[in-house]
Amino acid sequence: MARKERNKYALCIGINDYPGTDSDLNGCVNDANDWANELKDRGFSVATLLNSKATAAGITSAISDTIAKAVTGDLVTITFSGHGSFIPDTDGDESDGNDECIVPYDYQRGLITDDTLFTLYSARAHGVKLLVLSDSCHSGTVARFMPISTPPTASGKGAPQRRVRFLPPATFLKGKQLARLGSMHNFRRSSPPGRYAGLLISGCQDTEYSYDAWFNGRPNGAFTFVALRELRKLKPGATYRQWFDAIRKALPSLQYPQSPNLYGTRNMKKWKVLD
Repeated sequence: MARKERNKYALCIGINDYPGTDSDLNGCVNDANDWANELKDRGFSVATLLNSKATAAGITSAISDTIAKAVTGDLVTITFSGHGSFIPDTDGDESDGNDECIVPYDYQRGLITDDTLFTLYSARAHGVKLLVLSDSCHSGTVARFMPISTPPTASGKGAPQRRVRFLPPATFLKGKQLARLGSMHNFRRSSPPGRYAGLLISGCQDTEYSYDAWFNGRPNGAFTFVALRELRKLKPGATYRQWFDAIRKALPSLQYPQSPNLYGTRNMKKWKVLD
């Protein structure tokens, strides 16, 4: 009996613009478009959500709609490039008292927590494979997440800055809410996509930065640039573990000291890449 043709769906989210802050980014829209082009070439039906379209409502609706299309045997890939942050936990499921979040364009109206993402991802049909690629910071000590000046080779008045993809909670939390943040912020297994609702490849460890970087005069996330470069080198039939190992040979580096991570079950890590 012939194998049912597998459908592949992707949603690529990129946010450079964060109105009302001095924390705009440069490479996130390029990241989203680069992932979109690569995934289209690999047979995916792709939607993109960029800048002002990537509101909290827009992101949650697009994730829900993308996952709802998939049936048993299908593959869904979601990429996010933008700021990450954290807010006080309200349901008591966090040992450090904080919920990891991704930061939408309209962050003033609220962030998208890991609990919300877990609910969205868990709505997928049985047998649907879910891959999430996250090029943002989800945690860390606020004082560490300051802009990093460019190397001497990118000098001049308009020289780009490398920035980390973290929006400090003080940007959007005030008074008592800000005071409620846990004094320690540690990684937990339910960070996005959470409780292994899917396979997650993230750009950094919980105590590190994900960098907004520049390569050959063009902005990209350091993780996205390396992940795509290594993806194109993989042999047919390679697993996510093999892809991840290739990424880790390039990151961390002296210029981009971030250590990507791979979260998922042992079986998920053996899935064939984008198949």
